[in-house]
Amino acid sequence: MTCAKKTASKKAVTPKAPKAPKKPQHIGLVKNDSWLEPYESAIRGRHDHAEWMINKLTNGGKHSLSDFASGYLYFGLHRDDKGRWVFREWAPNATEIYLIGDFNDWKEQKKYACKRIKGTGNWELKLPATAMKHGDLYKLKIKWEGGEGERIPAWVRRVVQDEETKIFSAQVWAPVEEYKWKKKTFRPKKDPLFIYECHIGMGQDEEKVGSYTEFKENVLPRVIKGGYNCIQIMAIQEHPYYGSFGYHVSNFFACSSRFGTPEELKDLIDTAHQNGITVIMDLVHSHAVKNEVEGLGNFCGDPNQYFYPGARREHNQWDSLCFDYGKDEVMHFLLSNCKYWLDEFHFDGFRFDGVTSMLYYNHGLGVDFCGYGDYFNGGQDDNAICYLALANKLIHEVNKNAITIAEEMSGMPGLAAKFEDGGLGFDYRLAMGIPDYWIKMIKEKRDEDWGVFDIFWKMTDRRSDEKTISYACLL
Repeated sequence: MTCAKKTASKKAVTPKAPKAPKKPQHIGLVKNDSWLEPYESAIRGRHDHAEWMINKLTNGGKHSLSDFASGYLYFGLHRDDKGRWVFREWAPNATEIYLIGDFNDWKEQKKYACKRIKGTGNWELKLPATAMKHGDLYKLKIKWEGGEGERIPAWVRRVVQDEETKIFSAQVWAPVEEYKWKKKTFRPKKDPLFIYECHIGMGQDEEKVGSYTEFKENVLPRVIKGGYNCIQIMAIQEHPYYGSFGYHVSNFFACSSRFGTPEELKDLIDTAHQNGITVIMDLVHSHAVKNEVEGLGNFCGDPNQYFYPGARREHNQWDSLCFDYGKDEVMHFLLSNCKYWLDEFHFDGFRFDGVTSMLYYNHGLGVDFCGYGDYFNGGQDDNAICYLALANKLIHEVNKNAITIAEEMSGMPGLAAKFEDGGLGFDYRLAMGIPDYWIKMIKEKRDEDWGVFDIFWKMTDRRSDEKTISYACLL
């Protein structure tokens, strides 16, 4: 018998085509503007740098950025809970530090000698409550290898100038009663913002340096009547040269004593808040005055303690010094400064001055920004960009309703875009082109030669994902 072998029929299987690799999800800034696609790696790079720095400064998220930015509660001169004095300073290059002042006839004394905290660049001095008193003038006598000099503490909160000698000194500021805020909470109105930009000393009628109190009594009512809902105050941080309009800062934590006391400034802000007026200040973190005795120019024998080394140390057009944003200690100093003005004085935010100068190694000078490639060509200061992103994160962490404005000329994409989208997180950018265009037009053109299209273009030439503030300059 013959047996036939039964063969099972098999269904032909068509091989599956390999899956196409998924395109990486565009970061928000690029998603909103496809013209930025060629520069996405640079945008992601600066975002990742900021994320890495946040992780580093918060110890992997074990504490907040706000916790990190509380240096003003540690450094400087303070009373402890028993009324005793505690002074601390970061001075890694120093070999000796003394407090000298009215309380010891301006002489070096062992009692007033600071001690280096082991394993750090920090110095500390603890004194009894009777060692000094409110109103005393003082300085630091710092010694280093090969030199010495008198200095004003970097974290000082009060600096005054002698009317006769014109010499600046730190001042012990510990009034018996702290200022009691009448308006303890205030929510600034962001949209729309009608800003009255002002200078306390120069913005008044009399031919003298005006005061915080005079501004509150004489100018603030006119601001309110004029329909503004925000004042932006220049020249708050202490500066040796009045003619600098406050942009050559020496003492970053001291409100200018030319205009009055810290309590009088708080009263001005408090009164504005009671009338529904938001108060922001010009914050100068783009550079610092070169002065050594009054400022940070050569604090303890190290000219680069706070500032970039080499050719990047000096701003050749502003005759000032450029912060080294790559140092953790400098980041600590500047971020703490942001939080200090929000916390101590209840400012509602900041207009950051000189942002263009911070963004670029060449400070944005002598170059034209004609295309996106000009913003991502390797000439950008990643450290400064990282600092600005962290400053915005911090400010909005301290006060979610705070307002941040970037005074910036180049048009850097993402400056006023959300941090999560790859931006730097400013609420607004300040458009300087409109007032500059307006001045140029009225100076150089007859009325009948004004071009409506040109005016329209200048008014609307903005990124759709970034809010812009423009201002009118009255001549």
